[in-house]
Amino acid sequence: MTRSDLRARAQRHLFPHFTRGQAWQADDISMIVRGEGSYLFDDRGNRFLDGLSGLFCVNLGHGRTDIPAAATKQMEQLAYWTNWGSAHPAAVDAATLIAELAPGDLDVTFFVNSGSEAVESAIKFVRQFHRSRGETSRTQIVARDMAYHGTTLGALAVTGIPSYKEPFGPLMPGVLRVPNTHGEQIPDGGTAADLPSVRAIRTAIEEAGPETVAALFAEPVQNSRGALVPPEGYWQALRALCDEYGILLVADEVICGFGRLGDWFGSTKLDVIPDLITFAKGSTSGYAPLGGVLVRRPLVDQLLESPEAGMFSHGATWGGHPVSTAVSVANLTALRDEDVPGKVRGLEPHFQLGLDRLRDAHPSVREWRGTGFFYAIELMGNRDTGRELTADQSGELIREVMPRAMREVGLITRPDDRGATMLMLSPPLVSDATVLDDLLDKVDGVLSAVDGHVA
Repeated sequence: MTRSDLRARAQRHLFPHFTRGQAWQADDISMIVRGEGSYLFDDRGNRFLDGLSGLFCVNLGHGRTDIPAAATKQMEQLAYWTNWGSAHPAAVDAATLIAELAPGDLDVTFFVNSGSEAVESAIKFVRQFHRSRGETSRTQIVARDMAYHGTTLGALAVTGIPSYKEPFGPLMPGVLRVPNTHGEQIPDGGTAADLPSVRAIRTAIEEAGPETVAALFAEPVQNSRGALVPPEGYWQALRALCDEYGILLVADEVICGFGRLGDWFGSTKLDVIPDLITFAKGSTSGYAPLGGVLVRRPLVDQLLESPEAGMFSHGATWGGHPVSTAVSVANLTALRDEDVPGKVRGLEPHFQLGLDRLRDAHPSVREWRGTGFFYAIELMGNRDTGRELTADQSGELIREVMPRAMREVGLITRPDDRGATMLMLSPPLVSDATVLDDLLDKVDGVLSAVDGHVA
């Protein structure tokens, strides 16, 4: 089989995700065949640094042998069973380990298969939870501008990116859209409660009627719009608002969970205990599909003991699949035993110092944002003169200039145009200082191409 035949069959039979038709029909579509540590190899033998951990998920790196061994052992012993009315050891072990890592009394896990399904399940849980308490009017969801929460129809309704939603409307009603924290700072003499975004949440709740609001969904660090790290105290302000109005606080940790920010969960890093945590990606480092919802024990007890409910009326054939949960146990055990979150914290200053140098060296860089191993570099026409990118320049950078420069330097990551023109960086958490330096050097080459194009 020739490489050209493989590409031809891909273009004929494989329906790509979030890929423009013109790009998919190009002669040079990527064909990745192998991974090793923080690097990937294509069918032509070219090596690329994985600057996005696949899709923010390969926390433990590519090419491990211990995790496939755990999957093989589980498949030989019990390839499939369900969590409907029974259990199996792999799911029990995974749920127990996740509970030990989670903050507070978030110690019950409902397993699904992806981040979108996790958010969908959280929406259903918060609605049924309030109904079990007789509060049937609590159906509305508070969610932030430009936030990405998934692609299934319920999760897409909560998502705040208009271009993702437009082809599929009308979507689930009852989502109260509020500002994110981009560009916000606590005013002098004030607190996080004085932030415009927090005041807007209070206004939205009061105008809708608190008795109609079920939950507030937010990522600890928001991905879309570019790694938005909230001001200090922001999440405590969200917690206080939810407690005041009887609303459930949902932390979407599909990206932030399992070490990405340097702690097991972003909620831990930001010192807050939400009512629910949605997770997926890093729970298996991409070695098998798995997602889930962590729920505080008292909320689960309330639902299961309620005469109006008695059970969570939701489930999936593959939820808590034995192989996926066995993979999760092997992955999380390795992350813990190798202290990978601690290594991320230790290397964070080195990463950020390198980002400072890139910003100072390239006039097309407006700023970088992020924490841990999760960053966005936002671009503009010229920082020194204040010149912004034109719409044409932004499109050229996203679709032509940065992809071409990335291929030339051997880097795979994500040019992002959701709200601004950006380059996302989220390498595997096992990347050491040498790999980070290689990443920064490759990004330097990409930014030089950007500088030249927009000069």
